[in-house]
Amino acid sequence: MFGKRPGAGDVAAPPRPKPAASAPAPTPSTGAPPPAAAAPKPRGYEPPPAPPPIAVDSRSEQYYEIKTTIFNALIDTIDLAQLAQLDAESAREEIRDIVNEIIAIKNVVMSIAEQEQLLGDICNDVLGYGPLEPLLARDDIADIMVNGAERVFIEVGGKVQLTNIRFRDNAQLMNICQRIVSQIGRRVDESSPICDARLPDGSRVNVIAPPLAIDGPTLTIRKFKKDKLKMADLVRFGSISPEGATVLNVIGNCRCNVLISGGTGSGKTTLLNTMTAFIDIDERVITCEDAAELQLQQPHVVRLETRPPNLEGTGEITMRDLVKNCLRMRPERIIVGEVRGPEAFDLLQAMNTGHDGSMGTLHANSPREALQRVESMITMGGYNLPSKTIREMVTGAIDVIVQAARLRDGSRRITHITEVIGLEGDVVITQDLFLYEITGEDEHGRVKGRHVSTGISRPAFWDRARYYNREKELLEALEAAAAK
Repeated sequence: MFGKRPGAGDVAAPPRPKPAASAPAPTPSTGAPPPAAAAPKPRGYEPPPAPPPIAVDSRSEQYYEIKTTIFNALIDTIDLAQLAQLDAESAREEIRDIVNEIIAIKNVVMSIAEQEQLLGDICNDVLGYGPLEPLLARDDIADIMVNGAERVFIEVGGKVQLTNIRFRDNAQLMNICQRIVSQIGRRVDESSPICDARLPDGSRVNVIAPPLAIDGPTLTIRKFKKDKLKMADLVRFGSISPEGATVLNVIGNCRCNVLISGGTGSGKTTLLNTMTAFIDIDERVITCEDAAELQLQQPHVVRLETRPPNLEGTGEITMRDLVKNCLRMRPERIIVGEVRGPEAFDLLQAMNTGHDGSMGTLHANSPREALQRVESMITMGGYNLPSKTIREMVTGAIDVIVQAARLRDGSRRITHITEVIGLEGDVVITQDLFLYEITGEDEHGRVKGRHVSTGISRPAFWDRARYYNREKELLEALEAAAAK
């Protein structure tokens, strides 16, 4: 029992209907005395009037008003400190019992389905992430985008659509945002209105709060599937051809340095996750991320995460700090979740000093643009180096660029597997091994295309593949792709 139940003490329970055979109750018009069997009432006693029945239309404005009323009554009744000590199932049962009593006292007329929906919503508000819970439970949703309390969008199958999910008000939305970020020791408020975080399942979260977000808190969640995708799944979805998947397998296994490039929502992190499956289980892997979301399956993995400054503006740990520190941790591979600043220089240094097989992602629309962005990041980091020196570093460090893209129909494809060959003068030389050619669209508006080989049978990493005894498999895949 948590606190005082509604219906006890100062709150009267609704009167129960009497059997038809019993004596009629007194009426105001006749003033007839109560039946002899009834207990006498104190002088001046007047029974409290039962509240009029309230019919609820699910998900209507009235539904949210009733939900708010019942939620507030629950908070006044229950002891949250003791509730927090229970396991999730016991806590839900306790909440359900009290909410059912409140519904009876308020005389709310609801169907069983509506009452179950209300109970579920209130349990989610108290114990979970409120209206987000049913969306988080769906495995077909890739993104959840909350634009204030009234508008929630989701991405399903590559298409963005508006939902009927809404929050009580912006205060409730802000409370849920704070609940999410506080789980990993971060905060979001007026003094720190931008925050990156993650959910327990690894889903990426971004929050931007007022005053920066004018129309209320904005919450964006990039969901991860419960079942981790493998390269075979990407082949089944048509994201890459079977021959291309084999080449990526060889690239990942023979310790090529890989840069995964792509636009927002193109599947870079998913592709990075699938490629890490090709790392041998006896290798020591260190990951550096802003919000830890990579899901490596190897047993020897160290996960590092950046930290924002505290209220005094001190204590910040940047991505560059992590990359520099992990060089002292005897890594065999370094994986950077996203390269976006001066840490590009440290990552290239690591790739050039014996940490082969390192990987990272960045935002770019083509392999050539990815190389230019790496050069720009190093320049913006304050390194006063000649352009040719930076390009020599880039070409000496990066072996392969894998380009991912999100097409206009929402599908995701690997559009380039490109080698970085070297430098001729001041120009970086690259060669494509696989390309994705768009051939048109079908009657449903879906993009049609195919992965094609450029005909190169001896890539620049051939000697590395031979060293790891994978050259036969690589040759067969390239020849099979060229024969199509």
